[in-house]
Amino acid sequence: MGMIKTGAVAGLLALISALSFGPAQAGNLDELAVEAKAGGTVVSVGMPDDWANWGEIWKGVTAKYGVTHTDTDMSSAEELAKFEAEKSNASTDIGEIGIEFSPVAIKRGLSVPFKTSNWDKIPAWAHDQDGHWAVGYTGTIAFVISKDVKNPPKSFADLLNGDYKVSVGEVGKAAQANAAVLAAAVALGGGEKNLEPAMQFFAKLAEQKRLLPINVNAALMEKGEVQVGLVWDFNALAYRDKVGGKDKWDVVIPSDGSITSGYSTVINPYSKHQAIAKLVREYAFSEAGQIAFARGYARPILIDQIKLPEDAAAKMLPSEQYAKAKPIDAAIWPEAAKTLTKMWQNEVASQL
Repeated sequence: MGMIKTGAVAGLLALISALSFGPAQAGNLDELAVEAKAGGTVVSVGMPDDWANWGEIWKGVTAKYGVTHTDTDMSSAEELAKFEAEKSNASTDIGEIGIEFSPVAIKRGLSVPFKTSNWDKIPAWAHDQDGHWAVGYTGTIAFVISKDVKNPPKSFADLLNGDYKVSVGEVGKAAQANAAVLAAAVALGGGEKNLEPAMQFFAKLAEQKRLLPINVNAALMEKGEVQVGLVWDFNALAYRDKVGGKDKWDVVIPSDGSITSGYSTVINPYSKHQAIAKLVREYAFSEAGQIAFARGYARPILIDQIKLPEDAAAKMLPSEQYAKAKPIDAAIWPEAAKTLTKMWQNEVASQL
C-alpha cells in the first residue's frame, strides 16, 4: 500500500480490489508474496501457537514468505473491537473469530474479502459468497466422559438417566457453552429458532442437582471435578490426551444430534500488511495447513478431500460419528444466542 494513503482509504481500496477477483490465481499469489516479503511481518490476534496447532502453520508461513510473526490471544469480540478502535492506527493484520461473529464483522466493515485458490472446494455452508469468511476447521459439540462413569452416555437423551454430574460451561458467557445448549436443542428436535427443548432438558438436569455451570478444562478433569463435559471435539480430544488418554477418558459425538461450528480468519481492513494476511488464509486452506489443524485435534474443513498422514488421522474421531451433527446457521445464531441467554437465566439458572 502507498505510504500517502490513510488506513481507511487503503482498506477501502483493498475491499474494491478483492471484490474484483474470484479465487486467487498463481499470479495473484506471486504478487502477494512479493508484497508480503517487503512488509516483513504479520501480527495476529486470537491465533496462538497452542490453539488448533496454529504454531505449525505460523512456522510454515514465516519460512515460506520470509516474515516474522507475533500474536496476542483474545476473544472474537475483543478482536473486532480492537480492529474498530485502532482503525488507521492498526497494530494487527489478521484474527480468527467464531463464525457467529462473521456477520458482525461484515456489518461493521471490519473484514476484507479474499477467496483462496481452492475456494470452490470449501462446503457452501462454511463460507460466504463474497469471501469475507471461510471456516478452516470445525468444532462439533462432543461428550468427554470419565471412565469412572457407569453406563456412559452416547446421546443427549442418555444424560437424563445417569447419576453423574454434567458440566455444561458458563452459558451466556462462553461460545462453547452456548453451542452445547444449541446442540441439545438440535438433538431433541429444536434448533436456532426453537431452543425450548434444550431449556427443558437442562432444567431437568438442574432439578436432579446434576448440572454444573463450569467450563471444562484439563486441570479440572485431572482433579476429578469433571465426570461428563460438553465441549468442542477438538478440546475434548486434546484434554483427553493430556490427562490420561483413552484409558481414562472417552470422547463421543452424541448420536441423537449435535452442532458443528467453526473458526474463520478475518483480515483487518485497516491492516498495513494485507498481503501476508491474505496469504495466511491461503496457507490455512492448503494441504499443509489443513494437516496442521488435524495435528492440533481440529477437524479440517477439507478432511474429505485430502489424505491425512497417520499421526494426524489418529487424532480424529471416525467420520460416521458426525452423521447427525448439523452445521450452525451463522446468519441467525448471533441473535438466537441473545435469546438463549435470557431463556437460560429464567428457566435453568434459577434451578441451580
